[in-house]
Amino acid sequence: MTTDSRTKSLYCLKAALEKKALDPVLLELKGRTSFTDYFLLCTGKSDRQVQAIAQGIEEALKKEGIRPLGQEGMTEGKWILMDYEDVVVHIFLEPVRKFYDLEGLWIDAPRMDLQKGGSIG
Repeated sequence: MTTDSRTKSLYCLKAALEKKALDPVLLELKGRTSFTDYFLLCTGKSDRQVQAIAQGIEEALKKEGIRPLGQEGMTEGKWILMDYEDVVVHIFLEPVRKFYDLEGLWIDAPRMDLQKGGSIG
């Protein structure tokens, strides 16, 4: 079964929120980059929560038959990157997220309006 990138990004978002991820931002990068369609950025309050968010996403997507191409940072829990090919998930500890400011780097990318049921805006 093939899952489109938008649906996959929403699976990731839902799983992150179930683990109480903070400040989620979903950036649509279609046509802006050749390596992915979406970035999901979110924050955890501690390294353990960052790890739990990543584990929750991995388990939820595994149930859908989706496995990551790669994963980095799980041991440290400061910034975990999960590569699902057309969706890349970044889970940060708050100071690390501020330091790297991926939202600022991709300031022109449309953000999914998470308050209105996931419409791109």
